[in-house]
Amino acid sequence: MARIRPGGSERWNKNASMSSDTYEAGINSPRRDWAQSTAAAETNFQIGIQNAISKKSFGAGVRKAGSEKWKSKAIQVGKQRFVQGVQGAESQYASGVAPFLSTIEATTLPPRFPKGDPRNLERVKAISEALRKKKTG
Repeated sequence: MARIRPGGSERWNKNASMSSDTYEAGINSPRRDWAQSTAAAETNFQIGIQNAISKKSFGAGVRKAGSEKWKSKAIQVGKQRFVQGVQGAESQYASGVAPFLSTIEATTLPPRFPKGDPRNLERVKAISEALRKKKTG
């Protein structure tokens, strides 16, 4: 029978907490190119997703974690990282949203009618259709 040493989670926490330099070194010198390896795994990803769907794994995982785990982790971990993440992503946000803002600006809207007139929904429809076309080609 295999023996399991006690205290594994404490050792993991101690060692992993001191490994940020090792983490960065691994990113800078990967054994294989991330994009190539990830793209090559597409079929396995699809199979795994289909297996998870057939086993209803997503819902099972949600039920297992529960709302309390989500809430506590979001507050304990996410709150501290939120502002830093937003600040670090400003340029990516700007470049990602720019084509959609241009699409909105280039969309010709039907005429505006009095407030509450159901024909005003055609304006929303025009924007929705233009954005969907931009996203899907």
